[in-house]
Amino acid sequence: MKTILIIEDNADIRENTAEILSLADYRVLTAANGKEGVTLAKQDKPDLILCDIMMPELDGYGVLRILGSHPETDQIPFIFLTAKSEKEDFRKGMNLGADDYLTKPFDDLSLLDAIELRLRKSERLRTETAPSSPDLPLTRGLEELNRLLLNETHSQIVRKKHDVFREGNYPMALYYIRKGKVKTYKTNQDGREFITGLHGEGDFIGYLDLLENGDHSESAATLEDTELVSIHRQDFFVLLHRNQDVAHQFIKLLAKNLAEKEGQLLKLAYDSVRKRVAETLVSLHERFLTDTETPALIKMSREDLSSMIGASKETVIRTLSDFKEEKLIEITPTGISILHLAKLQKMRN
Repeated sequence: MKTILIIEDNADIRENTAEILSLADYRVLTAANGKEGVTLAKQDKPDLILCDIMMPELDGYGVLRILGSHPETDQIPFIFLTAKSEKEDFRKGMNLGADDYLTKPFDDLSLLDAIELRLRKSERLRTETAPSSPDLPLTRGLEELNRLLLNETHSQIVRKKHDVFREGNYPMALYYIRKGKVKTYKTNQDGREFITGLHGEGDFIGYLDLLENGDHSESAATLEDTELVSIHRQDFFVLLHRNQDVAHQFIKLLAKNLAEKEGQLLKLAYDSVRKRVAETLVSLHERFLTDTETPALIKMSREDLSSMIGASKETVIRTLSDFKEEKLIEITPTGISILHLAKLQKMRN
């Protein structure tokens, strides 16, 4: 038997709604105010919550915000009950993560239909497996984004050394890397590349230009056969404006991106080539290689390495040769093997 929690300060509405749900074979809990409702929700973990918006002490928005911030309650379907019909009230509730709303007075059929729909949706979501992305934990606001990432119709295989998008083109989608590796880079007037980032499984690319609503400021190309999920720009903005969790996560990604770019510029300005080569080799090891690889093998062309480091190909090759003579690395036809990671780490610090 499913449990429904009703949070409503009007006793008549609360009792009438509880009677309807009891007759429909639901177990019903009731709370006369928001504070009492939060306590009951945390104690009993109901299958769905019906909550009035305008209440003394703690209104419905406050209830949703509190329950949405706790992992044990943030997945409970939440339906607002409101006597107001202004669009601003509905929009505020949906932006906070509400699943639906009912305008009072509502009839029995509308109430039961809304509850059954949300319970079925919640049951389906519990059976789905979210993609593994360390930056995007599954929360109420991110459920829809995760469903898009799991949708096979949005997935494609992009072969090695093929473009994902090009600098100067108008961005049409957000890209998520399921498997593989992608480099982002800028090209100067002479056609020389400078790699601005390396991205792997679980990373998003292309979001900065979407958010700025301008052309792509850099290009992206695959370093190996890569499985990408694309989310059309319109779908992305719908998610962004409707779900605070989605917006919050991409704000965090933007802040992280800015910090990485600032660090990259400082290294170019002040670090020696030798230190930058060591930094790049260590970063590649930490980003893409595992401890089970002995010795750790970096598979990247000298051109890509030089564009990451911000030095000429000849200078990078000379520095790698020095590292080889010092027994820090071994250069093979298939890549660069790191022999003494600790020494390279010390060199970069």
